[in-house]
Amino acid sequence: MSSPSHRPSASPGPPAARGPRRGFFDAWSRVYDHPLVQWATYRPVHDAVLAALRPHRPASVLDLGCGTGQLLQRTRDDLAPPRLVGCDFSAGMLGQARERLAASRARTAPFLVRGDAMRLPFRDGAFDAVVSTEAFHWFPDHDAAIAEIHRVLAPGGTLLLGFVNPPLGVVSEAIHVASRMLGAPMRWPTAATLRRKLERGGFAVLGQRRIFRIPGFLVPPVLTQARRQGGPVNR
Repeated sequence: MSSPSHRPSASPGPPAARGPRRGFFDAWSRVYDHPLVQWATYRPVHDAVLAALRPHRPASVLDLGCGTGQLLQRTRDDLAPPRLVGCDFSAGMLGQARERLAASRARTAPFLVRGDAMRLPFRDGAFDAVVSTEAFHWFPDHDAAIAEIHRVLAPGGTLLLGFVNPPLGVVSEAIHVASRMLGAPMRWPTAATLRRKLERGGFAVLGQRRIFRIPGFLVPPVLTQARRQGGPVNR
């Protein structure tokens, strides 16, 4: 598979100032692929993403925060898009993804890129679809990440975000404060807050639906599907 077109990218800056340290994800990558973890936590969200992509069968897909490549592998096997790219902040996660995809007998492998969601190293309009599962809450600046996703999506392109959206803003803020105290700051916006952010960022939100899974069944993840509106956005 040919490499996607890149653009010059600024250094992501000190990891501690931008969010969780890379080492946190490098360590998590060692247990991320455990079958029970995948089955209970990630597979339900991946199933929902693939079901949403099938009717459109996009020719180019970016998995932002691709982790160890589980969804990349399934997207390649299920949809076979001509151009499939995985991007992650963690070298440990990408190392696991590289091993997984290299072991496959498929003739083509997704292209893997180490990058920052707030400064994506891809040209404008490079992808027909961007998917991100259980990653968006780790991005230090949600508005900046949405702006970058909008930039790299082609007009009319599909965005699928799958992660937990708490029912109340006070719950979101409490989790953010607690996670900062633990040294791995994250923020889970409510579904309504995420919708407003996406609409301000130039997206039409097509739907938001909860996904049942065993852990955290009281606060299940939400799959948000949006379409990139045509033209640039004033930011």
